[in-house]
Amino acid sequence: MVKLLSVGALLVAFSAPLLAAEVAYEDHDGMLMDHGEGHLMDMAGGMVMGQNASTLPGGCESISETKEITVHAGHKYAEKFPGRMYAFDKQEFNFKPCTKLTVHFINEDHVRHQWMMHGLPKYLYPKGMFHLEASGPSKISGTLILPPGDKTYLVHCDIAQHMEKGMKAQLKVGKGDGDLPSIPGVTAFVVADDYKATLPELAVKAEAQAKVDDVAAVKAAVVAKQAAADKLAGIAPPPTTPVALQDDSFLSGTSIIGLALGVIIAPFLARKFKGMSVSEVVAYSFELIGTSIAYVVKLLTGLISLIMSKKTKILPNK
Repeated sequence: MVKLLSVGALLVAFSAPLLAAEVAYEDHDGMLMDHGEGHLMDMAGGMVMGQNASTLPGGCESISETKEITVHAGHKYAEKFPGRMYAFDKQEFNFKPCTKLTVHFINEDHVRHQWMMHGLPKYLYPKGMFHLEASGPSKISGTLILPPGDKTYLVHCDIAQHMEKGMKAQLKVGKGDGDLPSIPGVTAFVVADDYKATLPELAVKAEAQAKVDDVAAVKAAVVAKQAAADKLAGIAPPPTTPVALQDDSFLSGTSIIGLALGVIIAPFLARKFKGMSVSEVVAYSFELIGTSIAYVVKLLTGLISLIMSKKTKILPNK
């Protein structure tokens, strides 16, 4: 009886820290140090990159709405997806353009996980991404303002193999611009896993492929041996069709013409764009291109009409 009580006490003693670790999450939000440009981190493995809670993206006149979401990450959320190892608790998000979004990211595993969003405008978000990272069971929060327009963004964990093992999702702004492939539970996998084949079937398939590879290797060896024998016997190899070499030198005719045009046009462009902002320069350039295209189309249309009118002209009777 005493032995049983001792064993029970030891089990309780050893399981208590594990149970505590499952429910106790370290909160990084109160420990983060601001390193500038939306980059916050602490010494306990928490990190926020690309935080932006105040600057509106281009095209947003105001914040359309303010939202908060809580995202859980861990191994247990992948159990409903056969063959996956890690996952978020939700695989699809949808918000209005210009939404101010705060993400509370909770890592429930004893490994590092991330909630990383790609494709954001780089003039506002360094590297074009918003990034939350937590090491071990912990919580971390960050805020960003979503761009305008309808677009679908990739959200994933960038730790090696975590995305491939299921930790990815998609975030649609507005109507989005389609679905991303291989989102667990949302879209079909690009390479589907086959769970119907039995081990004997897989072994037969592998053996057949190995035979094909062996035959190819033998053929390559025979060709190489024959080529070596021909070389020793002084037999010349069969002639090959010569390939015309391209002139990849920097000072080609096209390059010289382009440089000359650049030197001639540069002073005019400098005077024309003086005092303009970047957006005004881009707008003027697109307008100039559009005008040029319209002029060329007009000339081609007139030429075609002239040719067709001559073909259909009725000659007088003699």
